[in-house]
Amino acid sequence: MSTNLTSFIKSIRDIMRNDAGINGDAQRIEQIVWMLFLKVYDAKEEDWEMDDDDYVSIIPEKYRWSNWAHDDKSGNAMTGDELLDFVNNGLFPELKRLEVSKDTPIKQSIVKTTFEDANNYMKDGVLLRQVINVIDSLDFGDYDESHAFGEIYETILKELQSAGSSGEFYTPRAVTDFMAKMINPQIGEKMADFACGTGGFLTSWIKELEPKIKTTEDRDAFDNSIYGIEKKPFPYMLCITNMLLHGIDVPKIEHGNSLLHNVLDYSDDDKFDVILMNPPYGGNEKEDVKNHFPSELASSETADLFMSVIMYRLKKNGRAAVILPDGFLFGTDNAKVAIKKKLLNEFNLHTVIRMPHSVFAPYTSITTNILFFDNTDSTEETWFYRLDMPEGYKNFSKTKPMKLEHFKPAIDWWNNREEINEDGFDKSKKFTKKEIEDNGYNIDLCGYPHEEEEILPPKELIQQYQEKRKSLNDEIDRILEQITDILGIDLEEDK
Repeated sequence: MSTNLTSFIKSIRDIMRNDAGINGDAQRIEQIVWMLFLKVYDAKEEDWEMDDDDYVSIIPEKYRWSNWAHDDKSGNAMTGDELLDFVNNGLFPELKRLEVSKDTPIKQSIVKTTFEDANNYMKDGVLLRQVINVIDSLDFGDYDESHAFGEIYETILKELQSAGSSGEFYTPRAVTDFMAKMINPQIGEKMADFACGTGGFLTSWIKELEPKIKTTEDRDAFDNSIYGIEKKPFPYMLCITNMLLHGIDVPKIEHGNSLLHNVLDYSDDDKFDVILMNPPYGGNEKEDVKNHFPSELASSETADLFMSVIMYRLKKNGRAAVILPDGFLFGTDNAKVAIKKKLLNEFNLHTVIRMPHSVFAPYTSITTNILFFDNTDSTEETWFYRLDMPEGYKNFSKTKPMKLEHFKPAIDWWNNREEINEDGFDKSKKFTKKEIEDNGYNIDLCGYPHEEEEILPPKELIQQYQEKRKSLNDEIDRILEQITDILGIDLEEDK
């Protein structure tokens, strides 16, 4: 290999530490990624030029990576102020103003969308040259090295979890791999993630599907099997690079917001065989966003709105696996109840996996769940399974993250389901649709014993109690309304 991949991140970090323009991990990672994108794209363009004699790059010749970044050791490579001037006043302005229309092929238009919000933070041109040389030493024409770098890229993405708020875009790979494995991708199916972040679910889908390729037709179907959309520019840039690294030459990844489309306007062409998602949660959406949804589903909570998008965009007989916080399970406000009613009446919610706390640490400790459902028929019964913290673990952390092997009890149970009760608590249990309806659509079932549940940082503990209080208040309001209706009392009149 032309570079020691294991020392790649460390060597770049050591160089960047000396640059006054880099402030924190998120900026360092963003700096690495725009250079990586151009390096990977340059390798892809070499392939495209070999396959197509008429291929023309969307990048002006002088700004193609190999024409300015490569150092042939002749002493002519740009460095210092000359390099900074070239990057800041030439490269970035040129790539940001590339002309793109709806007819521009995706593999070309991604250059403009990738650079629309990218920045060069480095202020020292000599250090910038050193970083460029490290990145340029990677050989993406070498299959083994390119594949190995996919693993290094995973490390870069994992580091986002502890880089301020950027962790929200990264779902631990063990979780995305488990969900893709249980969904069992098939050649010819199209999968979507409507808030794809850095592309974790897309990557897990690719890894699970790739071994099933047998023919050229299979390869074509595989290349066209993913679709993603991401609102924020930084994770969008990470995702595009991630897909190129994983051999998807034409990544169908859009830079946009899935919630800004009227859900009633979706046609069959907008629907997918499989949806894998970890919708953003905890955010509140504005009124104009809620207007894109039927009034009864118009929650202000982001995760609720994404659940509606998923239901409207899942093909008949399609399958979905979605991560949702506990608040969705126990929430009994009008919008959450309406969403859960729609889910149970129009879809088959067959399995809910309760995940242990701290799966997303250090970004958040809020407890989450995986809902598996399909668009076959209405729900008759739903299995709940509580996945406990592995033996020897009190919490997951940056140094002790969740691994796919920790899902083994759930995988073993999946194909041989039985009800399990431990120490008086249900670990696995089947509930009928009627039992769920009678419970007021509170599906906080087979949860964790309370002593384990309360290990939360103060801010998140307060947030969880606020969710529960709101849910309880809504429940009380609804019961009061029923009682006053029965008694024929008008409380407003009595005031």
